[in-house]
Amino acid sequence: MPIPLLNAQTGTTYTLVLTDAGKLITLSNASAITLTVPLASSVGYAIGTSIDMVQIGAGQVTVAGAVGVTVSATPGLKFRAQYSAATLLKIAADTWILVGDLSA
Repeated sequence: MPIPLLNAQTGTTYTLVLTDAGKLITLSNASAITLTVPLASSVGYAIGTSIDMVQIGAGQVTVAGAVGVTVSATPGLKFRAQYSAATLLKIAADTWILVGDLSA
C-alpha cells in the first residue's frame, strides 16, 4: 500500500485546505497547536472526505471548527499525547466527525 502524501505543519495554527483531502498532516511544535476546519463555502470538500493527522511534536493539537462548522468527537477535540493520530470524516456540509486517540 502506498504511503499517503504528507503535509508537514510546524506552526501553532493551521487551517485545512482542499488539497489536504486524502493526505496525512503531521503537526509538530513545542507549543499547543490549533487545527481549524473551514466552512464548506470556503473549502468545498466532498461529503465522505477523510483527512488523517498525527501529532509528532510535544505541543498538544486541538481541532476546532470555524464559525458555523460542527466537529464532534469523544471524549474531546484534543489529541491525547505526542504521536497520537486522528482522522476527520466529513458527514454533511459543515459537519465533521473526529475519531482517534483523543482526550477531553
